[in-house]
Amino acid sequence: VQLQASGGGLVQAGGSLRLSCAASGFIFRFNAMGWYRQAPGKQRELVGTITSGGSANYSASVEGRFIITRDYKKNTVYLQMNNLKPEDTAVYYCRRLATSDWGQGTQVTVSS
Repeated sequence: VQLQASGGGLVQAGGSLRLSCAASGFIFRFNAMGWYRQAPGKQRELVGTITSGGSANYSASVEGRFIITRDYKKNTVYLQMNNLKPEDTAVYYCRRLATSDWGQGTQVTVSS
């Protein structure tokens, strides 16, 4: 199993980024996926999830700003992040839910 996260970077507050997580080594369409983040000195937290059927749920801190989608042809899950805030600064990880399969993380830094 491989989960390759990409798309992180430095953005100003109010800006947008789209993260990607390319999956391989398992049947993507049968698996729910999740995005997590870990800020310096803090525990890793759930950002949101998407079911195998494409229904997404979000944590309260990102609801209305972030959107999770998936592309079944590309075996990729996306995290569209809008109206970014400095408190969104973290390393973002994708995960195949209900397993110990994690991506390597991609850094997102939001400047004020």
